[in-house]
Amino acid sequence: MSQFNAAEFTMPKPKPLPIVLLLDKSGSMSGPKIQTLNLAVKKMLATLLKEESGHTEFLISMITFGDTSQLAHPPASAGEFVYRDLNASGGTPLGGAIEVAKSLIEDRERTPGRAFRPLVVLVSDGQPTDSWKDKLEDFVSQGRSSKCDRMALAIGPEAVSGSGRSTLEKFISGTEHRVFEANEVEEIPKFFKYVTMSVVTRSLSVDPNVIPDDLDLAPPIRDADNSEQGDNPPPQPPADDGYW
Repeated sequence: MSQFNAAEFTMPKPKPLPIVLLLDKSGSMSGPKIQTLNLAVKKMLATLLKEESGHTEFLISMITFGDTSQLAHPPASAGEFVYRDLNASGGTPLGGAIEVAKSLIEDRERTPGRAFRPLVVLVSDGQPTDSWKDKLEDFVSQGRSSKCDRMALAIGPEAVSGSGRSTLEKFISGTEHRVFEANEVEEIPKFFKYVTMSVVTRSLSVDPNVIPDDLDLAPPIRDADNSEQGDNPPPQPPADDGYW
């Protein structure tokens, strides 16, 4: 009789669905803006932790731009991501943040080839203060980064209706999304709830590479505070092939 080998019955590792956060922490984000942003991101992370399954994990990374542009948190699952509140200061070096994001996504070790289509989320309240046009053009049109889904949130008057808006519109070009607007800080959490709904809907679908339509997206999740957001559909097995 053959000997039992536990290794033969190891569960397959869930495929990652990468989420890259590009968060503006410039000086103009100080006060209620940055405080509300911190709370909204933490709420999203708590909800994603509840929604991770044996089929899909959320591989989350965070890039911030203010005094500098940096990878503030390397890719990690929702359960391993440790969020530290952002403090607002400095300018808006978006070009540097785009460059960091490009490097992260093109790296097949940090963004695995077996991963599903990444979502890149940009949040900003103003106009970039560094060289950004060529870097953004390269990001949305060349290489693996051009295949990413992209969402953008404009916070405040300059980003909603000023010169900063055209930058955000360029960022989402090629996607089916619109630029989301937060004229008041209370609207910031609504955007992050929408981001959460989008990625959870993808994780439960037959093919997580397919992006839900903005208008058709229904809330299939339960918030981290256990408030009802609709019935959860039964999880479906993800597609066998990754995106890359």
